[in-house]
Amino acid sequence: MAGTMPHAVFVETDVGPDGAAVAYAAELPGCAVVAATPDEAVAGIPRRAGQFAAWLRSMGEPAPTFIGDNWYEVERAAARPAHRAAFSLDELPPSGAEMEAWLRWLELAREELAAAVDAVGDPPPTAVSAIAEQDRTFVTELGASPPPPVDDSLDALYQAREALTGALDAAGPGASGVRRILRVAIADDLRLADDLRAAGG
Repeated sequence: MAGTMPHAVFVETDVGPDGAAVAYAAELPGCAVVAATPDEAVAGIPRRAGQFAAWLRSMGEPAPTFIGDNWYEVERAAARPAHRAAFSLDELPPSGAEMEAWLRWLELAREELAAAVDAVGDPPPTAVSAIAEQDRTFVTELGASPPPPVDDSLDALYQAREALTGALDAAGPGASGVRRILRVAIADDLRLADDLRAAGG
């Protein structure tokens, strides 16, 4: 059965000021686990993949069912200042259908983050600003001009995501870095949403 086949995991190290490791499920762009060490991050992927697939299905998106926990690390790379790590798979452009699906996931992830921000009421402005700034960086990488900065962190969050979505649409699936950008943007939105919910009790 396809569900029992081994599944690839990519590991990004040295992420953020605390030097965290992030493991990504290669088959589910945006499905990620953040941990103190690479081994801990990879160990969390089977459970996270199940949660991520269930989340997609709850949103009306098709998602695979994974059987067993045969996930293994295939590649590791370190993040660099202002540039998240890329892996060999990121060099392959997504198909048109994949691009459409992942753009929907991107929108769903931002909706999750927006709901978490609303629930908290007063989210840490630094964390929200970091997401907006990353979106702006991605817009520049795609060859577009990011919007001018605004003072309000929430306005900046929505403005930057709108610009990123527009840049991805304009660039198309063949543009360099599209797969990496979608993977990281989805994962980081969901990570911050989870962190805000946890902090809010």
